[in-house]
Amino acid sequence: MNVIRFDKYKGGKHRAVTMSYDDAKEADFRLVEIFNLHGVKGTFHINSGRFGMENIIPPEKLSKLYEGHEMAIHGVNHLTLPYLPAHDMVKEVFNDRSEIEKLAGYVVRGMSYPNGAYSDEVVSAARAGGIKYARTIDCSGNFRQPEDFMRWNPTCHHNDAISYAERLVKMSYYTGHLLYIYGHSYEFDKNNNWSLIENVCDILSGDERIWFATNGELYDYITACRSTEVSADDKIIRNPSATDVWFSCENETLCVKAGETLYL
Repeated sequence: MNVIRFDKYKGGKHRAVTMSYDDAKEADFRLVEIFNLHGVKGTFHINSGRFGMENIIPPEKLSKLYEGHEMAIHGVNHLTLPYLPAHDMVKEVFNDRSEIEKLAGYVVRGMSYPNGAYSDEVVSAARAGGIKYARTIDCSGNFRQPEDFMRWNPTCHHNDAISYAERLVKMSYYTGHLLYIYGHSYEFDKNNNWSLIENVCDILSGDERIWFATNGELYDYITACRSTEVSADDKIIRNPSATDVWFSCENETLCVKAGETLYL
């Protein structure tokens, strides 16, 4: 009997890493340079209402800076959303999304909750504003995939990332793990510790088993895996999504392409 496990990432990679940084301050220039040097990808959350403020990246520079990464939202004015009336929650989400999409040139689907504050009502407002996945600041301390993408807990803040990166690359067998690191680039200036994120990227980029992805790429891939249909005898695999999916069957890594039905 075949044993099917959806424990692989794009290209059959064993594990995944994503980065998430807020506020779009000028320190992002240096952070993106470090990411690009190591082949690391990030999702960057932006407050469109803060354009023109000190140390905020000008809007005309954002699309070039974040090319190859992902632009997402952080609320128009970085307001603590649970304190707002429901209609203003939606405005903070929808209006920010509308402005960032004009700069990005693609559909913006992700966000991080300003000040890390959210509630069931905020989640509903974010969904109403077109958001599909949203990051909290409630660190999970584990490498598991999210159960609820609208309450997507990161693994750790970057201050703790070296130990998690070392743990991830030392794992010799387990697959399907996801390391999600978050923070603010200006913290590296404040704490004079840019070497921290450079060391994290050095550790991770040396592992060929890792898929470096944006939040959005992970959302699409994991959602595609979860939508894949398997027959009762594990011999027919149907992928109704628009994303190729890799999986384990016994000791093999196989791929079922987007829209394909695979017969084992």
